[in-house]
Amino acid sequence: MSGETVITVVGNLVDDPELRFTPAGAAVAKFRIASTPRRFNKTTNEWEDGDSLFLTCSVWRQAAENVAESLSRGVRVIVQGRLKQRSYEDREGVKRTVYEIDVDEVGVSLARATAKVEKNPASGVRTGERSPDADPWANAKPANGQQQGGGWGGGQQQPANQQPAAQGAGYSDEPPF
Repeated sequence: MSGETVITVVGNLVDDPELRFTPAGAAVAKFRIASTPRRFNKTTNEWEDGDSLFLTCSVWRQAAENVAESLSRGVRVIVQGRLKQRSYEDREGVKRTVYEIDVDEVGVSLARATAKVEKNPASGVRTGERSPDADPWANAKPANGQQQGGGWGGGQQQPANQQPAAQGAGYSDEPPF
């Protein structure tokens, strides 16, 4: 929606994600992250931690199931979503305000860790996206039957008396820059 505040936060999971299902069957995972800034103090020659920011995050549907299966307490994550503010009164009647993130994307930080990525089956394709099998250009050949050469659309044609030396001859593996 227009006017929403999109935010990206890097932090560590405070708890294991909690997976629940709505009465309609939609999965939702809630988790909290703590983001703590660090600064180098030149006078003491040491790193110092700033004040931690704790945010509750909610992620829905297939992403919720992926988060619950893949992440655990202590994992460093990158979260992007819409920042929401909610006010309420606690049991003592004190007004409180909390900030939460409705998560659009979440992933592990690879700055100090490694990860093995496994794609979900094609049934997990979001609305508006196409599966790789539905790509009409994946196996397309030139309409006139001629092989194109010169790498990235160089347009050079191979002489008629020469046969390609190997599969993919005439195409370059070199990047176009």
